[in-house]
Amino acid sequence: MKRIVSGMRPTGKLHLGNYEGALKNWVKLQDQYQCYFFVADWHALTSDYADTSKIKENTLAMVTDWLAAGLDPNKCVIFAQSLVPQHAELHLIFSTLTPLGWLERVPTYKEMRENITDKDIGNYAFFGYPVLQAADICMYKADYVPVGKDQAAHIELTREIARRFNQFYGDVFPEPQALHTEVLQLTGLDGRKMSKSYNNTIELSDTADSIQAKVRKMITDRTRIKRTDPGHPEDCDVCKMHRLFVPTAVADQYDADCRVANIGCVDRKKALANALIEYLAPITERLNYYRDHQDEVRDILLEGSKKAREEAERIMHDVRGAMKIDW
Repeated sequence: MKRIVSGMRPTGKLHLGNYEGALKNWVKLQDQYQCYFFVADWHALTSDYADTSKIKENTLAMVTDWLAAGLDPNKCVIFAQSLVPQHAELHLIFSTLTPLGWLERVPTYKEMRENITDKDIGNYAFFGYPVLQAADICMYKADYVPVGKDQAAHIELTREIARRFNQFYGDVFPEPQALHTEVLQLTGLDGRKMSKSYNNTIELSDTADSIQAKVRKMITDRTRIKRTDPGHPEDCDVCKMHRLFVPTAVADQYDADCRVANIGCVDRKKALANALIEYLAPITERLNYYRDHQDEVRDILLEGSKKAREEAERIMHDVRGAMKIDW
């Protein structure tokens, strides 16, 4: 089977946008590829080095959500980056090969420097995190990396680093390909992109009551002042999100009723909340199990990390041999 590698920074509990944007796709990929999914806790250090107290807690919370969403440790390898020290070794080797100019042209670096204003990220590790990312990917000789289009530049940099290593030392690493899959970009509760930093999310762990309360606060058609006013579902965040989680015929009927004021915004919000509760029900059930079995979550993470270490050491044996620095 072809091999896939992907990871997430440990930010704690995941939200619906995380699930639709990446995690749901991971669940599908584990049946089609040999998958390595990792908690990128070393990447978290590049910006959160001043306070590391939540990283371990956030790691377990995130892996709990992964398992609840459907990742199966019998189908994929789930591990923590920091429990596989070979990542650091390969990162060091790659850093010797990577020209500074390659890092300076990564578009997301400048973007994040401009947008992250509450932390000091003017450090070497943050500037060089694409090199660590390249090591993460090449560590398992990945064939594909599932990414959004905004991350394409990072995969291209990984390909360039792998190519440069191979030019110096022989063909060790394949050049990974970006695997672009259709993902759902969700709008948050306030009309902006759903993001934990905006505090506008619906978390996978939210209760039914919490989902209902959050949806009640969502923005609807701003031009519809009274219940008797005709609605414009194409301009309503609630209507557009509702359409994503119900059959098309159901959404069409709600839209039609909205346009002639047969239903009000409160009715559509109730329908959206109910659709989300039903959609998340299987995840909620598994989440309740894993919350009560945190030792099992920890064991899955440790066992997966052991498997990842064994594979990483096998690859590093090849790397050291190619570089003539094996002993």
